[in-house]
Amino acid sequence: MEMLDAWVLAAGDILWTRAVLPVLAVLGLWFTIRSRVVQLRLIPDMFRTLTDVTPKNAEGKPQSLSAFQAFTVSAASRVGVGNIAGVGTAIALGGPGAVFWMWLMAFVGGASSFVESTLGQLFKVRDADGFRGGPAYYMQHGLKARWMGILFAVILIVCFPFAFSSLQANTIAATLDAAVGTGSDDGGGSPVVWVVAVVLAVLSGLVVFGGVRRIARVTQAVVPAMALLYLLVGIVVVALNIGRVPEVTATIFTEAFGAQELFGGAIGTVILQGVKRGMFSNEAGLGSAPNAGATAAVTHPVKQGLVQTLGVYFDTFLVCSVTAFIILVSSPDLGGAGAGIGLTQAALASNLGSWSNWLLAVIIFLLAFSSILGNYYYGEANVEFITSSPAVLTGYRALVVVAVFAGSVLDSALIWDTADGIMGVMALVNLVAIALLSGIAFRLLRDYTRQRRAGQDPVFTRDLLPDVDGVQCWQDAQSVTGQLQLR
Repeated sequence: MEMLDAWVLAAGDILWTRAVLPVLAVLGLWFTIRSRVVQLRLIPDMFRTLTDVTPKNAEGKPQSLSAFQAFTVSAASRVGVGNIAGVGTAIALGGPGAVFWMWLMAFVGGASSFVESTLGQLFKVRDADGFRGGPAYYMQHGLKARWMGILFAVILIVCFPFAFSSLQANTIAATLDAAVGTGSDDGGGSPVVWVVAVVLAVLSGLVVFGGVRRIARVTQAVVPAMALLYLLVGIVVVALNIGRVPEVTATIFTEAFGAQELFGGAIGTVILQGVKRGMFSNEAGLGSAPNAGATAAVTHPVKQGLVQTLGVYFDTFLVCSVTAFIILVSSPDLGGAGAGIGLTQAALASNLGSWSNWLLAVIIFLLAFSSILGNYYYGEANVEFITSSPAVLTGYRALVVVAVFAGSVLDSALIWDTADGIMGVMALVNLVAIALLSGIAFRLLRDYTRQRRAGQDPVFTRDLLPDVDGVQCWQDAQSVTGQLQLR
């Protein structure tokens, strides 16, 4: 097992260092320049769109999920163990400087997130629940490359509902195991973990067999609650160590560029860990968030692109930063620190007492379980892209439940490294697609900006891009009982 883990880790590092990092950085900067820093310039519009009224159908019912519901579905996937265990892993392996690169990744990646989610909205299709879409759909309808869409869909299905959900389940089990105090390092042999595995599998099955609207209802309730609870815990810990905040902030910046890291050859590790953990957490440019963003019923594709960019900021600048400061203000010993949840657990226990293990267990459960649901939906949208067979969809749902169960008891290191490698391949496929289609996203941005300057609530119709083939929705717009209807 250790030999397999070492091989997977080495292969993943080569992929990220030689391919994913350069492409991610170049495209993120290019999108930032082309959009005139849309991720900063239109922050007020991001918040405004969250409260938009959902367009209605002919029966007066919401056409699909609201912008806020789609935001919470994507946040459910984003805000998970990556924000707690992932940040701890980045600091353990890359030091405090990795946090800076995580922040930078979020800002630059905000432009990539805007492009991919805007394209996801433009090329979405209708289904029984309203709309669905994502990279596989804009690869088929925008690039006319169904083969590429199928390739991406298969990678995403392996990556999110299986690899990532296994990781979420593993972290839930390990945290509860630590709270009970069985003394198991990876949780695999603990009775507590087997009980957690069964409970998680049952709960996951009850929700995922209920469809996207049930997932949206659960995440709409859970995501704000879990975020608020965790932020409050972080504020308490930081307040108890307020004197160390300036020192910690300085350390994050100095160790991101420090001479010791540069000449010691560690700068690559610092950057690599920051960017990998940043993408794992906020998913900017990865190709996952457009699957949730496409489900929203909005009046212009750019609106959901802005909302999903806000999701990147919410994830990294708020939740990830809270974890980083919880750990760093506690003066951790990073010499022998390992990947996973350990650093965060130790920091909370040293500040709040051993009872905080139970508090963290509750938070982890809320974070990770909502991520499992978000990951499941991403997979469902891509299964339906490949085939409309009800039997295949039912089989997929059953396999997700099995993955949750198995992930709870497997070795965490192998799961982390496998997920990293799959995530890198998935990101590359998506980045190539959005690079080729980005011109369309920037045309949509110009149209949105033009309407906003004219004092209008931006509305898009397909005739505004007459030369773009493959747009399945957005046929026309008309006013119905005071609500906008997109037929």
